[in-house]
Amino acid sequence: FIDDEVICGFGRTGNPFGCQTMGIKPTTMSVAKALSSAYLPISAVIVPDSMYQPFVEASSELGNFAHGFTYTGHPVCAAVALRNLELMEERQVFAHAAKMGEIFQSRLDQYDEHPLVGNTRGAGLIGAVELVADRETGKKFDGSHAVGAFCMNRCLEHGLIVRSLGDTIAFCPPLIIDDAQIDELFGKFERALAETLAYVNALD
Repeated sequence: FIDDEVICGFGRTGNPFGCQTMGIKPTTMSVAKALSSAYLPISAVIVPDSMYQPFVEASSELGNFAHGFTYTGHPVCAAVALRNLELMEERQVFAHAAKMGEIFQSRLDQYDEHPLVGNTRGAGLIGAVELVADRETGKKFDGSHAVGAFCMNRCLEHGLIVRSLGDTIAFCPPLIIDDAQIDELFGKFERALAETLAYVNALD
């Protein structure tokens, strides 16, 4: 089982890795992005000993590590990634993100009863709000109305960066966010959502 931790790894879901949050035991894990906090491009594959040992055995015959990617082992990128991981440990980023994630999810859940919201979902410091035309049936908006894009643009106008995936608004705040910033985030989203509701009502 290959676990893609590019988005969900390094504290994003409230645990060091998303597979721990979901109770999954993968064979391998792919990591990137947060490995260096995106300061420099780097990725890696975490493998079990049963896969690692054959590489070691072959390496003794070849004289070097018997595996590689096209772009791999860049010393500057590796140094940045190492220091990034050290800082995450020194500053207890995972523990902080887990604590803030509980607050974030609690605030996100409050939108479950909003007239535009079909559902909210997430884990830790990642979440989504799905906008629907009819809460009872889950009916989606006509794509030509671009409701999700409208909401995203209103968020941007208020200084909040989100992503619209169709009519779903995705949140992925920084792991170092604090209580006051979570309040600020949802205050800006509240304004954007109210403006989106007015936009939708005007479509009728």
